[in-house]
Amino acid sequence: MRIISALFKAYPRRTLAMLAAIMLAGLAEGFGLATLLPLLAGVVGNDPGGLSAVDNRAGRMVLEVLHGLGLENRPSTLLAIVVSAIVLKCVLVLLAKREVGYAVAHVATDLRLKLIRALLAARWEYFVRQPVGSLANAVATEAMRASQAYLSAANTVAGAFQAAIYIGVALLISWPITLISLGAALLLLTLLHRLVKKSRRAGDKQTSLLQLLLRHLTDSLQSIKPLKAMAREDRADSLLVQETARLNKALRKQVFSKAALKALQEPLVTLVMIIGLFVALEVFRMAMAEVMVLVFLLARSLKQLGLVQQHFQKMVIFESAYWSLLGKIDEARRETETHAGSRVPRLEQELVFDKVSFSYGDAKVLDRVSFRCRAGSFTALIGPSGTGKTTILDLVAGLCRVQDGSITIDGIAFEEIDIRAWRRQIGYVPQEPLLLNDSVMTNITLGDPGISESMVLEALKAAGALEFVEALPGRLRAGVGERGEKLSGGQRQRLAIARALVGAPRLLLLDEATSALDPVSEAAICRTLEKLKGRLTIIAVSHQTALVDAADQALRLADGTLGPLVREEGI
Repeated sequence: MRIISALFKAYPRRTLAMLAAIMLAGLAEGFGLATLLPLLAGVVGNDPGGLSAVDNRAGRMVLEVLHGLGLENRPSTLLAIVVSAIVLKCVLVLLAKREVGYAVAHVATDLRLKLIRALLAARWEYFVRQPVGSLANAVATEAMRASQAYLSAANTVAGAFQAAIYIGVALLISWPITLISLGAALLLLTLLHRLVKKSRRAGDKQTSLLQLLLRHLTDSLQSIKPLKAMAREDRADSLLVQETARLNKALRKQVFSKAALKALQEPLVTLVMIIGLFVALEVFRMAMAEVMVLVFLLARSLKQLGLVQQHFQKMVIFESAYWSLLGKIDEARRETETHAGSRVPRLEQELVFDKVSFSYGDAKVLDRVSFRCRAGSFTALIGPSGTGKTTILDLVAGLCRVQDGSITIDGIAFEEIDIRAWRRQIGYVPQEPLLLNDSVMTNITLGDPGISESMVLEALKAAGALEFVEALPGRLRAGVGERGEKLSGGQRQRLAIARALVGAPRLLLLDEATSALDPVSEAAICRTLEKLKGRLTIIAVSHQTALVDAADQALRLADGTLGPLVREEGI
């Protein structure tokens, strides 16, 4: 029952409103059912005028309430009360379901937003370790299943309240028969609880298998081009088929458990009802009016208990997704990036690396690296892949923290800097820019309403992209296709540079921005960067040497150390 407590604590207002409506609905229905006793006593006893031949507590309570309200014990009055109770119950149940429905929508939305915000606030080192497929599964599937867990939990508690009301009225009519019937029903439901446990195991299995399937599916789709080019897509197909088959097996177990529980409950509950009816008539010799109401109450009680068990079964199927999603949120929050500094440098003088060392685990990437970048200069870092060039950019952006040595900006130690304020002054261009399947305008602004069309045009001009954009049908409104497939590699890279420049950064970082381009496109990008010198500071890394002629200083990174790149190296 831990999930019921957790979910209700997370959404107390709507939960309390739902419970209050359900309780009032149950009380209204209970009073209406109790009112049937004097009504049926009069009809069955052929004494519509007396209506006093009621020898049980529930019936007497109704008559006392009527007397206290100054109402006569007439059939029309009693019938009006019954109808009014039914109408009131329907209205209250509708209100309760509305609150539950709103809460279900909030559960899915809130969990998605919490996960997204926790991930975006996490340290870069943590973020890059997360499988994209698992995160996509958490945002889509697990959030929806968690909301269904809340729905089932709410139905479980609501059903328990309604069953309690029915049982309470039945106890007032005949507590011995009610207890006998209730005991038999609880025994049967306990025996059927094995099916609930089986459903829980199937639900847990689904959660883990969906994570694995979505992870592998995402990885396969991202690499589908080389797989097809090598005629090896069947390997991905084989793996996904195996995991889908395992998921299907878990789903079959879940379906069977739910169907079996529902199928077995009905005949067993009917058997209990028949036994209760026999005992009431033959053993306790109850009046027919009391038997009719008691049988109706017991039938509703047992049916409601059966529904409670079914809702509980659904809840345990879905709850593993809720705990899995909460685990991801808590883990990401523990990895929240800290922003201790408060000073905001403007990079008006220089950026200095002083004997900086950095390691990933036991693998040292940078070893006492030192260099200076003057404000407005263009620095090219050249070296083979895997030598730590990207790590330098990550350190400059504060995505990684220095382990030894220091970085200063205008003489301010990095530890004293407000990292987010510093990053707002950075434009970043990755090796493979991610373009949205949207317009050129959206890809530059990323939906920021503060960026005007004139700012976009200026950024495109600075990036050398305005000419080809104006030639597109629709110009700024032209679509770029999935991952920018409608554009060439050089055009995609220019849009990425324009996106980096539109925020008027003081520092432009380029991570292998020309490595995937042909020589002509690469030369064009280099000319664009050369024109930007003096307007902002540029640090570009590459394993190629084409950037050297455009740069003010060129440094070679090898074996974790940094030194000047000399012309004798063939440049």
